[in-house]
This record gives sequence, C-alpha cells and structure tokens, in this order.
Amino acid sequence: MTHSNAPGRKPSFLGRLLYSGVLAYMAIDGFRHNDHRVDVARQKDVPLPDLLVPAATGMLLVANIGILCWRYPRAAAGALAVFFLTTTPAIHDFWNIDDDADRQANKTNFLKNGALLGGALLLLADASRDAADEHDQPTD
Repeated sequence: MTHSNAPGRKPSFLGRLLYSGVLAYMAIDGFRHNDHRVDVARQKDVPLPDLLVPAATGMLLVANIGILCWRYPRAAAGALAVFFLTTTPAIHDFWNIDDDADRQANKTNFLKNGALLGGALLLLADASRDAADEHDQPTD
C-alpha cells in the first residue's frame, strides 16, 4: 500500500479543494469589503492599513492558488501561515472586546483561523518533506 505522503505524491486534491474554497471565499470577500477591512485594521492600530490590508488579501489569494494547484507549495503554505499568524491576533483580539456578541464573533473567527493555520502548517510540513525527498534523490 502506498503511503499518502510518499515522495512526489500531492496531498488529496479533494482536501486541497475544500481548504482552498474557504480561502478563496475569504480573499474574494476581503477584496469586496476592502474599505471596511481597512477601517477595522485602522481601529486595531495596524500600521499602514491602506497598503497592508489589500496586500495581505492578495497574498491570501495567491497562496491559495499555489495550494490548490500544488505549485510552489512550501512558499504558498508558508505565506498562509504568515497570513494567519499575523492577521488573526491583530484583528480577532476577542480578549480586548467588551460587547458579548462582538467578542463571541471574534472568538469564533480567531478559532477558525487557528484551524486554518493548522492546515497550512500540515501542508507546509508535507511540502517540505517532498522537497527534502527530491533533494535526496540521486541524479543520473
């Protein structure tokens, strides 16, 4: 039986499609509501929100395509990890929110992003293992 993480074998297409569908929705929604997201980032004291919010959304979209197509997967998964590690605590800081409904919504988004970060780290490990295996292959 072939192990799913055998060298040169991509992670499940269905799994990548489901993961990428969520990320695509997040990126498209981010572009559609850019002005609101910039305002939120400004309220959270994110530096240069007019530049960083659309840049982060673009990084999310491009990295998502890399995961879906499994092209440059280490760079794509690494970019996703950076996205979630930086945006999640800055934007979904539920511990600083007094309103119960707003706090709960931000806690839910914080936890969702934590799960998506976990997925990015799994994909990063898989892509790194593939790269290491390719490096160890003898050349003719």
